[in-house]
Amino acid sequence: MIRGGMRPKKGNQMDRKKFISGLVALGAMPAATGSLLNALPAFAADKPDEQKDLRYTANEITDAGANFFGITTEAMAKGVQHVFADLGEPDAYIKGDEGSGAFVVGLRYGSGWLVRKTREPKQVYWKGPSVGFDVGANASKCFTLVYNLREDKRLFQRYPGVEGSFYFVAGLGINYQRSGGVTLAPMRTGVGFRAGVNAQYQVYSDRRDWFPL
Repeated sequence: MIRGGMRPKKGNQMDRKKFISGLVALGAMPAATGSLLNALPAFAADKPDEQKDLRYTANEITDAGANFFGITTEAMAKGVQHVFADLGEPDAYIKGDEGSGAFVVGLRYGSGWLVRKTREPKQVYWKGPSVGFDVGANASKCFTLVYNLREDKRLFQRYPGVEGSFYFVAGLGINYQRSGGVTLAPMRTGVGFRAGVNAQYQVYSDRRDWFPL
């Protein structure tokens, strides 16, 4: 017989053992959790670059551009190789028609389709003033590579021309425009690139607007 107190019940002893076992288990959890968290970066690193699957290869752009312009793949490939060497693989492109005219100061208007993988084509419009050195007007096709777009709405802004970025490769006039992290590389054929050489800026939108500025 135990004096000065009550004899502990057997059930209480079992509960105490469960409690102590629980503490031991909790003490082991941080190590196990740490091991799990340490494994996560390695798993993420092994994941393929999903964004790369949404970009266009040089062959894809060459075929699309050659069909659009109606030129040989060899001619288009030379222009594409030049842009890819500077900017890499685009995540979208715009194909459309434009008209421009100039008497020292000119205007350019265009419309076309924004093409992206896994999305329906979206109609877009562009406009902008230019400085020309001749008098007249022309119409042309324009095939524009788009970089770092991510969201369609990022396209809709004003793009100044990158100084000194005009190139003439295999009958294609190419220049670069950049704004807000997005880079454009318009490619034009024939006389259509005339005003493009001196375009000061170009504005893209999702609706037509005839106001030139």
